[in-house]
Amino acid sequence: MGRAIELPGENPTFKAHPKMTFRRGAYAYLVETVGDKTTYTVTDGTNTLSLPIRWSFGVGGQTWILEYQGNLYDSLVSYYPAIDGLDITMGDERITPHTLEEAMGRELKQGETKACFGCHATNAVIDRKLTLESMQLGVTCEHCHVGANAHLLDALQGEFASVPPKLRKLSTEDISNFCGQCHRTWEAVLRGHFEGEINVRFQPYRLANSKCFDGADPRISCLACHDPHQDVVRQDSSYDPKCLNCHAASTQPASAAARAGAPPCPVAKANCVSCHMPKVNLPGGHLAFTDHQIRVVKPGEPYPN
Repeated sequence: MGRAIELPGENPTFKAHPKMTFRRGAYAYLVETVGDKTTYTVTDGTNTLSLPIRWSFGVGGQTWILEYQGNLYDSLVSYYPAIDGLDITMGDERITPHTLEEAMGRELKQGETKACFGCHATNAVIDRKLTLESMQLGVTCEHCHVGANAHLLDALQGEFASVPPKLRKLSTEDISNFCGQCHRTWEAVLRGHFEGEINVRFQPYRLANSKCFDGADPRISCLACHDPHQDVVRQDSSYDPKCLNCHAASTQPASAAARAGAPPCPVAKANCVSCHMPKVNLPGGHLAFTDHQIRVVKPGEPYPN
């Protein structure tokens, strides 16, 4: 997440793809990079609207933030690594544009801009107001560890008493809610009525739906499997020791946790998450997310909300 927002001149996708095109219906799109500036253009063949891309959101797949007549817009077209090209922005498939402005992008509401910049950047929201002048790109230490900057200044003067609270001391439930400020909590998903495969993106919600989730058990917290200071590990087998903290391997004596109701898997001995945390493809999104609702997955069963 430290790189989930970028300026055009620092964006490697633009450098690797200096000219990208796409067409949908009557509208043609061009995303063109010259030097450190990237321009997003849409035309209907008669009229043309061309705007500089202000910010890029996303790691790998990217959606762009545009500014038009004083308002911020989500680009209607995004870049997807799976197709190495452009397509409609995930979630905007149902939009049928009737004007160049509608074809250019979707105007962001005030709450959306605060949420987007508040999670992807640091110091973008101050006193509950979007303040782009103070924004730092990416998730810095201060974003999660409030008081980290003050602690750094104190440390330079030999004072170490202002250490920020250690997040690992939080309960599993509190860690889930903390991470859920950006990744969406269980309550936020229900209030937002996010139903179907779209909610696979919200890991705290999916994890809380797992039969094995226990808000007081540190073995099932976000931090039990992921180090927020490192890039996410993509190798399935690397998570096996985490699973075996509760589920003894079939070749090992049953642990206390297994005897209490966490039996060993009768099917496989390794790569647990490849079966019990399946990848879910988002409709029309050219993206797949790991489903954090841990369960026994049966072929052909519907997606569990």
